[in-house]
Amino acid sequence: MGNFTHDGIVIDTPVTGSDPLITFSEPDSLALSIRASALVFVDPISKALLEYTQRIAPSEATVLIIGETGTGKELMARHVHSLSHRHDGPFVAVNCGAFSESLIESELFGHERGAFTGAVSTRPGWFEAANGGTLFLDEIGDLPLSAQVKLLRVLQEREVVRIGARNTIPIDVRLIAATNIDLAAAVRAGRFREDLFYRLNVAQLNLQPLRERPGDILPLVQHFMRRYGKRLALDSTSLSHCAERKLIGYPWPGNIRELENAIHHALLISKNGEIKATDLQKMDCQLPQEFTVNNATPGTSNGFLSLQHVLNNLYENPTEQLFEKIEETVVQTAYAYCEYNQVQTARMLGISRNILRHRLQLYGLLAA
Repeated sequence: MGNFTHDGIVIDTPVTGSDPLITFSEPDSLALSIRASALVFVDPISKALLEYTQRIAPSEATVLIIGETGTGKELMARHVHSLSHRHDGPFVAVNCGAFSESLIESELFGHERGAFTGAVSTRPGWFEAANGGTLFLDEIGDLPLSAQVKLLRVLQEREVVRIGARNTIPIDVRLIAATNIDLAAAVRAGRFREDLFYRLNVAQLNLQPLRERPGDILPLVQHFMRRYGKRLALDSTSLSHCAERKLIGYPWPGNIRELENAIHHALLISKNGEIKATDLQKMDCQLPQEFTVNNATPGTSNGFLSLQHVLNNLYENPTEQLFEKIEETVVQTAYAYCEYNQVQTARMLGISRNILRHRLQLYGLLAA
């Protein structure tokens, strides 16, 4: 694993892109932030996103990252920066919703001394701070219209004018923006400028919620078990099958951040070195009314809806021998889930053991 470090943030990235499990994690000192602290790319949806990210990252194109809260938008922005030619330059992250309308322009573009009440000294803005690197504007949809006009000009002219100044300052910054709202709908409602939307939406990264990429859930669980197990000085902790099914079937409205908190709490109360379904109490408190533990299994409607979503994405970009590849994936994952027990795998799939053995030999999982 190679490391990219900036401003106290450590992002663990593989030296090559061949590892199917790729985790970007922040240090434990930041584990209580409201942001996602890890990403993995195991689910087919995530693998496709990673491949696209690796293609667009080396360019200078403006990137728009779309995703729900807790899906890891800032981590993805940092990964884009680390893969770009600007990786030795600064990465500056700004939450547009964290400043009042009267302050946001000063924060972004800077101000001169005496430009307004309280401006006791000249101060450069975030664009100048990110010069030679990447500026990440989170929650770009919260940017007031007055600031949107100035942001568009900066992107077009590649220069900023501090508040209260007349001279322009050239900048060399790549912009990455992120939002958890529908910007196209905001444009139609008159809350976001259409020309700025198109300027930002050159390359779009769509981070799907965790419920839409179930293949990432268990790898994330293992990652957080290692992280918090080490912090709690636990020798080793395993996960029961019932707990696995509960984790996979839960819709995760809080996405990766909620999953991390659930695993942390489960490790605190688990006994005998195993997390059981009953240890996942934080999930039970947050289950929507229409979702109960009784139907939170991969074999029910919730699991099949996730499966249908994955299949629909495959159908949109079909590959050769799609059916054979899907069938092989089903057999491989079922065999691994049953801990390579042929009898249990055949029973779970509803096929004979002879048919299963034939498939395993065909896929190279069993010696002929």
